[in-house]
Amino acid sequence: MIPQNLRYMESHEWARQEGDIVTIGISDYAQSEIQDIVYVELPEVGTELTQKTEFGVIESVKAAFDLYAPVSGEVIDVNESLLDAPEQVNESPYDDGWFLKIRMTDPGELDALLDADSYQAHIEAEHA
Repeated sequence: MIPQNLRYMESHEWARQEGDIVTIGISDYAQSEIQDIVYVELPEVGTELTQKTEFGVIESVKAAFDLYAPVSGEVIDVNESLLDAPEQVNESPYDDGWFLKIRMTDPGELDALLDADSYQAHIEAEHA
């Protein structure tokens, strides 16, 4: 089930807007494809990110994958619990497994992201 209240990147990151703050994670589909997540590398609070640029890395027992920022802005919080328990991304990708929070500089960037239906179509096209 793909949450309707989020926006998505084709690279499988999600963005949840609350005012000018955006919480970022990866989709349930992405975590299921990556499988056993053993390490997450995240930026420091205060880091300025630009939309669609790399902000971190997620590693499984099989491979490592870059993470990309859905919006531009300043990192105001990181999910420190993932350093000790990266499996939270597998167990709860939309809740406990979030990566970071950004104070976005351009809310219009959210309009460039996929809605839930478009993201579902993107996943289906990847497997076509």
